[in-house]
Amino acid sequence: MSATEENWQTLRTTIRERTKFMLNNNLFSDVKFVVRKTVGDSSSKKVILAHKLVLSIGSPVFEAMFYGELAETTDSIELPDCEYESLLELFRYMYSDEVNLSESNVMGVLYLAKKYMVPSLVDKCTEYLQNHLDPSNVFSVLPLALKSETKNLVDRCWQVIDQQTKDAIKPGNGFMAIERSLLEAVVVRDTLNIKEVDLFCAVDLWAKMECGRQGLTTDGKTKRKVLGEQIIKAIRFPTMEQVDFAAVALDSKILTTKEIVSVIQHINSVSNCPVEFPDIKRSGFMGDIQRCCRFGCVTASRSWNYGSSKDCINFSTDKDVMLRGVGLFGSEKNSYWVKLEIKNAENKSVLASKVGWFSSEILHGKRGQYYGFEVILDTVLLLKQYTTYSIEALITGPDSLGGGSGFKSVECSGVTVTFMNSKYSGNGTSIGRGQFHELLFSI
Repeated sequence: MSATEENWQTLRTTIRERTKFMLNNNLFSDVKFVVRKTVGDSSSKKVILAHKLVLSIGSPVFEAMFYGELAETTDSIELPDCEYESLLELFRYMYSDEVNLSESNVMGVLYLAKKYMVPSLVDKCTEYLQNHLDPSNVFSVLPLALKSETKNLVDRCWQVIDQQTKDAIKPGNGFMAIERSLLEAVVVRDTLNIKEVDLFCAVDLWAKMECGRQGLTTDGKTKRKVLGEQIIKAIRFPTMEQVDFAAVALDSKILTTKEIVSVIQHINSVSNCPVEFPDIKRSGFMGDIQRCCRFGCVTASRSWNYGSSKDCINFSTDKDVMLRGVGLFGSEKNSYWVKLEIKNAENKSVLASKVGWFSSEILHGKRGQYYGFEVILDTVLLLKQYTTYSIEALITGPDSLGGGSGFKSVECSGVTVTFMNSKYSGNGTSIGRGQFHELLFSI
């Protein structure tokens, strides 16, 4: 950096401004970091100047590095696991509480924020990724989200994959480069929204590319080996149309003759013998998610608060539907811990549940924009017509929005949902007001 300007302190009225001025500045610097900077195909080393005290008051990892029992004695530290741009943004945040996130650096900044234990920056990276997540980048984001154990981001990634599966697995969107363990996690999901033949085409292409990466031939036997039996047995071949099975599955040469015969017999209903593959279509392929909104208005910000009591509501439908999840109200830039349970209202048996932290974001509903979040069930739940179910949620977090002018019955895509008060609702939710603004289901 150029020579320090004269009387620089007098021109900056706050400690934040003065500390920000020292970012990557040789003024009082007592440590430097050597990192790589990549531009296109070329890579070079660059130096970032820093101050041990500033880094240590923002990170327990840096505190241990510089002032612990095994403190670094050198004033030059090489970091081979990060890029110049990402480390500079980490330091910018530690010096000024500001960060310039972009598509090119956010993954690296998130990695460093986790590594050096800067949780507030982790939150900012997670929020950025959630706001910019789409099918084109979800398989680039998900592996790091899993590695960094950023649960809210992981959940949001799976939601994008479930709802926009066909777009997410297109070549060029990162799917072909994922690890085999993640491929298996995708293929076993019941909630994927895709035709089975399209999913298998993507899996077969992944196998071909993996054979190439390992320097192997791409015959059917080798592809099956790199995929593994768990992935093969998770493909729902019996749910394919016979013409698709013949044109795609047979052409891949992955299946054995015995498996081919059993699938064809099953498709043509000429055998009662159990087939070796799942024979029920994925619930996500049953149709678009329907949103049943039960309120006529959204109340003012922070009108709903939480204690140790549950919010509950009972409901029934006049047709069989598949429940995918529940929409809950939140408030701006806040997170909520939720324990959600779907029960049979008569015998109180728990049919599905979901527990975790959820970040509120802007949602677009029939009543306009509002802050909230969706709790998506891990397994889609079949709701039988005219059976009364109960939604119960213990919510911990800041005050949130709430619903008002609730409807007793709502018609949505040909399904009538009837709501009933629950005697277990200790936090005030009822037909007319409170939580559970939407039911998410497939017909």
